[in-house]
Amino acid sequence: MTGVDRPLTNEITSRRMSRQRRRDTEAELSLRRVLHARGLRYRVDAALPGLPRRRADLSFPRQRLAVFVDGCFWHGCPVHKTEPKNNAAWWAAKLARNIERDRETDAHLADLGWRVVRIWEHEDPELAADLVEAAARSDQFGT
Repeated sequence: MTGVDRPLTNEITSRRMSRQRRRDTEAELSLRRVLHARGLRYRVDAALPGLPRRRADLSFPRQRLAVFVDGCFWHGCPVHKTEPKNNAAWWAAKLARNIERDRETDAHLADLGWRVVRIWEHEDPELAADLVEAAARSDQFGT
C-alpha cells in the first residue's frame, strides 16, 4: 500500500461509516411493522431515564420495557462479528466500549425496575416480535 492509497481508503471508510443509520434501520423497521400489526404501541428512539445521550430503539414506558435492535458489527454479535484490519487497535477499543456501554445500560435499567430485550439485527422479525410481545404483554395482564 502506498501513501497515496491510505488517505483515499480512510476517506472512503469515513464516508461509509458516516452514512450508518443510528435509527430506523431495516431490522428496526421490520420489527416495528410486525409489532404494530399485532396491536402493540411503543415509543421510538426514546430517551432512557437517568442516562443522558442513551436511547432505546423502542420503549414501552408503562411496562418499563426497553428494546434494543443491536447491529452485528457495532455490538459484537457472536455470529457475525468482524474485526477491521485498518486501525485495528482503535476499532477494538471502540467496539469493546460499545459492548461495555450496553451492559452498563442494561444494569442501570434493571436497577430502575425496567426489563431489557436485546435483539440482533439478523434475527427474524417475527421471532423477535414474539419476544418483545411476550415481555410487553406480561405486565399488562399481571402475569
